[in-house]
Amino acid sequence: MTGIAAILLAVTLWGLAILHAYWGVGGRWPGADERSLARMVIGSKGIEHMPSAGACFAVTFVLTAAGILPLMAIGWVSAPWPSWLTLVGLSGCAFVFIGRGAMSYVPAFRKFGPEEPFATYDKRLYAPLCFALGAGFLFLLMW
Repeated sequence: MTGIAAILLAVTLWGLAILHAYWGVGGRWPGADERSLARMVIGSKGIEHMPSAGACFAVTFVLTAAGILPLMAIGWVSAPWPSWLTLVGLSGCAFVFIGRGAMSYVPAFRKFGPEEPFATYDKRLYAPLCFALGAGFLFLLMW
């Protein structure tokens, strides 16, 4: 069961990494143009442009690295550091993803006014995905 969880986490995170890299090179899916994409995936008030390519590639790097951790946890990839550091990484990922998911339902966060369609996608897709990723990391930590 832990192998399946690790693979699902890795594949999901790497898929998200590929999407961020695509945005970094100027891709606009699932938006029709840069503005619609920015409103869909960033959602801050008055947003007109996507973050820089550098920012997209930084997220790509972090998601790629996070996707390797579950495979290290089950021994499919050798960790170049002591095993306790892998546990710290898994714990950090669980904390970040669960925290990100929870933020979507905190009134103080909503007060900053994420715009549509981000606000809807956030509650229906982004936050549940973050909770699922966080739960997957917690699962690996427990087993």
